[in-house]
Amino acid sequence: MPTEAPENQSETTVPGAGDDTALTNARAAAEQIDDSPAARGELRDDKERLGWAEFGDAARALGHAVADSGFDAEVVVAIARGGLIVGGAVAYALGVKTCGSINVELYTGVDETLPEPLVLPPFLDGEALAGKRVLLVDDVSQSGQTLKLAVEILQNMGAEVRSVCLYTKPQTIFIPDFSWKDTDKWIVFPWSALPPVPKRATIADGTAAHS
Repeated sequence: MPTEAPENQSETTVPGAGDDTALTNARAAAEQIDDSPAARGELRDDKERLGWAEFGDAARALGHAVADSGFDAEVVVAIARGGLIVGGAVAYALGVKTCGSINVELYTGVDETLPEPLVLPPFLDGEALAGKRVLLVDDVSQSGQTLKLAVEILQNMGAEVRSVCLYTKPQTIFIPDFSWKDTDKWIVFPWSALPPVPKRATIADGTAAHS
């Protein structure tokens, strides 16, 4: 026959159960944890990063924009170096086989520029462009000085010019006719994300060795 527990037997309890103080303290401690990207060692990426796959989509989008505008380009001219790959991709998108380049230098590094854009050889054949519909292509219109100068050079050669850039910066003085994206960030392109490959060093006996 079951026996009755003594009246003075205490109930088994879990430490902290029913105690709101412990829970409140735990919540307060959790709120003090800094879970920001910096605290986790993740620095904020303040750059615009373009990948190869996204670049392909961008080039096709620019090609569609040009075609839809009704401008039937006969020649694609790229501003070297940044516009060379973009120009080739856009030329393929439009089915244009006649291409050229114009060498204009302004930026020598991150936020480092020459006093003004400098046109470098080899130079374009102006006579071949006279009367042609020319699509001028660059990677970005940042200050706009390079793009503006190149457009003026082509127009002075007698070409009808439209300009295309992947990116346009808010501070530019020259807005291209076609642009894929606006950004105020420093842009990392897939073709220039890595440093140049090391050159071969020439040693005393005239043979070459890897540096």
